[in-house]
Amino acid sequence: MPEQSNDYRVVVFGAGGVGKSSLVLRFVKGTFRDTYIPTIEDTYRQVISCDKSVCTLQITDTTGSHQFPAMQRLSISKGHAFILVFSVTSKQSLEELGPIYKLIVQIKGSVEDIPVMLVGNKCDETQREVDTREAQAVAQEWKCAFMETSAKMNYNVKELFQELLTLETRRNMSLNIDGKRSSKQKRTDRIKGKCVLM
Repeated sequence: MPEQSNDYRVVVFGAGGVGKSSLVLRFVKGTFRDTYIPTIEDTYRQVISCDKSVCTLQITDTTGSHQFPAMQRLSISKGHAFILVFSVTSKQSLEELGPIYKLIVQIKGSVEDIPVMLVGNKCDETQREVDTREAQAVAQEWKCAFMETSAKMNYNVKELFQELLTLETRRNMSLNIDGKRSSKQKRTDRIKGKCVLM
């Protein structure tokens, strides 16, 4: 089956329990659930603006376990952009992203032109194990953007997906369906350059 060019595939990776599903559900449905239900793989679709028309933002929420390496490789090979989620309350969850990042580089050849966001979720929690500066250093090393979010408090969730689309250089995409961006927003996008550390 030929790949549809009007689909933009975003793949969300991260250890179990870091809040991948919570971030995706908060973005797509505006909801948050306190209970943890392990994901095998879910795909959500959202219509977005793309090169002055509309396309489908397809978000694949992957399993937090390493039981399905074939699914992981397939998701990477089909993905256009990647969100690597860890919990700021777990240093191990950040370390577990290392092999996934290496696999993305191995399969894609390079991440120069591929939007990758390192995301520290649960930034509303007080028991932090990962300092913001520490995560920023990892993002710099991986040549990707970094942002802290809280799916629970709905902090930086929409901004995360908008920033990811802004990092895409091959297409002009926006979460606004009409595709209009204020001239002020366009100007700040130009000033911003490739990578933003927040």
